[in-house]
Amino acid sequence: MKTSDFTADELVTLIDFTGELKEKKKHGIPHPYLKGKNIALLFEKPSTRTRSAFSVAANDLGAFPDYFGQGEIHLGVKESTADTAKVLGSMYDGIEFRGFYQKDVESIAQHAKVPVWNGLTNEWHPT
Repeated sequence: MKTSDFTADELVTLIDFTGELKEKKKHGIPHPYLKGKNIALLFEKPSTRTRSAFSVAANDLGAFPDYFGQGEIHLGVKESTADTAKVLGSMYDGIEFRGFYQKDVESIAQHAKVPVWNGLTNEWHPT
């Protein structure tokens, strides 16, 4: 959920892999590593650039992004954040969260049982 959660070696591996993906895209080489996967994009805070980046990346990798905006997600309102995470984790192969509280993205990661990406919180902006 934070860059500090990774070792230096893991960060280097991640950066190297992103360079590889950029080269493949630049040369028109398909790279559908996530072919057929579904990704939930949860946005409590709107952002054109972050939404576009995640949507394009998901499509480039063969995944199907599904956007949920401010008025469509109500973490902790009608059901707990943990319950929402469990339900979404059972339907989606990954979840991106851009919202207010770090505790929410960490709860989603704990309960969803699928990869979760922190798109931004008030405490962290790793993307």
